Amino acid sequence: MPDSELTRKVFDAEIVDDETVTPQRKRWNPRSGVTAGIRAVFAGQDMFARVRPVVSYRVRKAPRDLGRLAWFLVRGAGRWVSRGWRWASYADLRADARAARVAGDPQARRTAQDLIRSDARARWAKVGGAVRRVLVTASVVTALVVLLALLDALVGREGMPGWLRGLYDLRDAVTDAAAVAWSWLPWLATLGALGAAVWEGRDRTPGAGWLTHPDRTDSDSWVDERMISKALAHLGIAPLAAFFKNGGELLYSVPARKDGDGTHTQVRLPLGVTAEMVTDRRKVLAANLGRAALETWPTTGEEDGVLDLWVADKGTLSGGAGDWPLLHEGTVDLFDGVPFGLSQRGTVINAPLIETNWLAGGRPGQGKTNVLRVLLLGAALDPTAELWAYVMGESPDFEPLAPRLSRYRVGMDDTVAADAVQALEDLLGEMERRGKVLGEQPGRPPKVSRRLADNPRLGLHPLVMAIDECHELFQHPRYGKQAQELAVRLIKRGRKYGIILLLATQSPTKDSIPKEITRNISCGVAFAVADHIANDGLLGSGKYRAGIRATELRMKTDRGTCVAVGVTDNTFELVRTFYVPFDDGNDMVTPVIHRAMALRAQHPHTLTTGHTPLEIEAPPDPLADIHHVLNQETRVRTQTVLARLAALNPDVYEPWTARHLRAVLDEHGIPPRKSDGHMVIRTDDINTAITHREHARDDTGNQGPFPAPSPHRTPCPDQHKQAPGTRHNHTRNTPTTRPEPGATTRHPASLPHDEGRGRHDD
Repeated sequence: MPDSELTRKVFDAEIVDDETVTPQRKRWNPRSGVTAGIRAVFAGQDMFARVRPVVSYRVRKAPRDLGRLAWFLVRGAGRWVSRGWRWASYADLRADARAARVAGDPQARRTAQDLIRSDARARWAKVGGAVRRVLVTASVVTALVVLLALLDALVGREGMPGWLRGLYDLRDAVTDAAAVAWSWLPWLATLGALGAAVWEGRDRTPGAGWLTHPDRTDSDSWVDERMISKALAHLGIAPLAAFFKNGGELLYSVPARKDGDGTHTQVRLPLGVTAEMVTDRRKVLAANLGRAALETWPTTGEEDGVLDLWVADKGTLSGGAGDWPLLHEGTVDLFDGVPFGLSQRGTVINAPLIETNWLAGGRPGQGKTNVLRVLLLGAALDPTAELWAYVMGESPDFEPLAPRLSRYRVGMDDTVAADAVQALEDLLGEMERRGKVLGEQPGRPPKVSRRLADNPRLGLHPLVMAIDECHELFQHPRYGKQAQELAVRLIKRGRKYGIILLLATQSPTKDSIPKEITRNISCGVAFAVADHIANDGLLGSGKYRAGIRATELRMKTDRGTCVAVGVTDNTFELVRTFYVPFDDGNDMVTPVIHRAMALRAQHPHTLTTGHTPLEIEAPPDPLADIHHVLNQETRVRTQTVLARLAALNPDVYEPWTARHLRAVLDEHGIPPRKSDGHMVIRTDDINTAITHREHARDDTGNQGPFPAPSPHRTPCPDQHKQAPGTRHNHTRNTPTTRPEPGATTRHPASLPHDEGRGRHDD
């Protein structure tokens, strides 16, 4: 090969990958090494990726945060000074006195001034007591310290007993610890004061996060004072808009707080604004709060200028109430109430029955009949209760309850209406009888109690009468007016005698429901209604204007949901009622009735109307009791007779004196007699008086000490006729048999004229 030819130069090499590459040695830099190490540790870690932007952001915002802390410090100190000045100068009480003077209320002004004086006396009394305690404690501690110091100077510790040396060691340890703490105390006190001032001056305006919000995970349902104020400001109420425009702030007498399944608050509205103005714009308020109208309930509080607002959490009112708590087990005491439904706060409402009367209504198919059935089912689980039901229409809704009903009529014919009117008359007669029985009880109790209801001899057990579609009865061309009068009298007077009237209607108008019933009813239940007339016909006059409106309930969508008044102490309740199914193939009512009948079988002493004549204890007969305690002795001293009478019947005769005994003797013409200088009663005189009394009764034809019950109205002559009404069985729907004129009337059990009146024996 020629020398001029180019020769290719070959380099020795090999193919390598990234792992076989050996890094070249560089000069080590400590700073770069630490940075590389930190990066190597945190590289690829999510925590570092999250923390780094947060730290960098806080570093950038550090000047602003320091400024806020400084402002909190100043504001906290200012709040302390302001609070101390108000405390020292009685600013709040003096403001009340000034307001009373401006309002021209001298009594309120004197009350505020008296409070200032009494508070000043109490305050100085507390200061004096604290000073005395401090001086006494300081004196005792000083004396003890001086005594220990003298003893330590006079006696060596070697000669002291062990417990005393231990006491000195404890004193020395406490002294050393106090000396060390004293050197740190100024710094700790300063830091503590600064921290407390910053905490006091922190931002506590409405909506400041967890400081005002309840601990809830559903953040979409949060409602606070700021949101409410903003919603109220955009209602289009001129005085309210002007108030906010001028920088006014609303006073929340009850701060927005979690209340069951929603938020509750009370707002003091500014001058010129009433709660009724807000309730009239309920839909606008609901839209401003991001709620449906059904979830927003503004009502008038204790005053017209106080708005009571409850806002439900989103979606909580759309679900049902769930199973009835007594569907599978449990009993009822009517004096405690019957589970009725869930309130808007999600709590179970025990509907009161004793001393109440009910009126339920709404559009067809919204749940009024189910409410009546639930109340009757609950009453059936009280074995002492007696139940009547009258359905003014062709409806089988109460058919499963028939075995537990003492009276049950169904139909639209005149005989059903006549029997319902007769039942109301019987209840009035029963009311009079129960009044007499209560008057004969010791202590003359004003109303029926659980103890009295449990006594079968008295016949004061709870008696519940339900009338479904009551508008058909009250608008009946022949019996309507009489039924209205009887129902009003029962509602007004029967509550304390254990007589309960349950009414249900789908036509709550001024013509179908008398105003006196609406005015005096205890519990009103309104499902979806068409207008304010039906609303106030069920719930009471003025409820619509106060914001208690069942007109907001939607047909079918809010089926089973009602607005109720009187069922609790609250102004109203939005109730999701319990539903006990009675449908084709799904009958949950009959098993409950079977349990109720089993409970009745376990209480055979319980009397039901029409079973056994009720024996009412007669009032005491003093003359017969005196004859009894004389014990056939010829004569007995009056003091001995009084002692024996008190032992015989202490409830009646224990308070008696010689004057009471003399009055009884004078009433029967028994002269006073003496024997050996003592007043005595002779057996012959008592026997003679009893004989004369019996002859007098025979001559006058008196049949006993009790007058007959108040006469009933004369029944219409055609009420005894057979009518083509619904006849489900012969024991339940047999027409009422009217007594013939002049016939003697028996009084079985608690009610007169009850035999053969379509009752069902339990």
